[in-house]
Amino acid sequence: MSYKSGFVTVIGRPNVGKSTLVNTLVGEKINIISPRPQTTRNSIKAIHTENDGQIIFIDTPGIHEPRNELDKFMQGEAYNSLDGIDVIIFILDGSTYWGKNDQLIYNQIKNSDQEILYVMNKIDKISNKELIKKQKDYSQKVGKEVIPISALNNRNTDNLLKEIFSNLPEGPQYYPEDMITDQIERFVFAEMIREKIFYLTREEVPYGVAVLVEEVKERDNDDYYIRANIYVEKKSHKGIIIGKNGKMLKKIGSSARKEIEDLMQTKVYLDLWVKVLKDWREKDNLLKRMGYK
Repeated sequence: MSYKSGFVTVIGRPNVGKSTLVNTLVGEKINIISPRPQTTRNSIKAIHTENDGQIIFIDTPGIHEPRNELDKFMQGEAYNSLDGIDVIIFILDGSTYWGKNDQLIYNQIKNSDQEILYVMNKIDKISNKELIKKQKDYSQKVGKEVIPISALNNRNTDNLLKEIFSNLPEGPQYYPEDMITDQIERFVFAEMIREKIFYLTREEVPYGVAVLVEEVKERDNDDYYIRANIYVEKKSHKGIIIGKNGKMLKKIGSSARKEIEDLMQTKVYLDLWVKVLKDWREKDNLLKRMGYK
């Protein structure tokens, strides 16, 4: 049997479940997941390998109208991910309706030379009757059959994988079979910390938060010391993240540390610092250090 391989971009508006789908298909937690939109900032490669093929998924930031330099970077990341790939997966939200950002993306990709798979996610949130209607409505919008799935419940994702492989060319195994992401460890650690901030703090804080891992050091007793700065734009946000008597920061640190330890299979000392840096999303030097430029 021939070996198939290729690059697949996962695109869609914010909070449609792109990262959840990629994590489900890869079988590991690679990308930050949150019920809040715009949590993915960089395009991230995640790798799914089978005996007769390999898919390199490129998870992208949700596309929306940019409001600052970071937003412009995120939109650029999403559109740049369309270059040199084999298949585009355009994810639609089955629990809502076609919106302006869906139209924005559709206008950008509809004339693409690559195969486009239209996927309707979150079918676990709607009835079978609604599913049939939504699938029909979305199919009419894009002029092609839409694949219904639930990334959260791993429903119909096997059929999606088969459809992806059927559209890939014959090719080499690009990455070792035990490799599931191309991201360096500092980026992964920062994303794990940032995810906990999303989950544990108030709505207005996370979009003004960035995490930069400044130091990763293996110590003599084989555990790891990790020092990270959490940047916020307002002094009030710093207070929220630290919490009364430092309780919130301890909770963030404890939750992130456990996840990093699971990944590293060793003990970790996580040293978190919260710093106020006004308008950091407009500062080129910091955005470059964080990989957003």
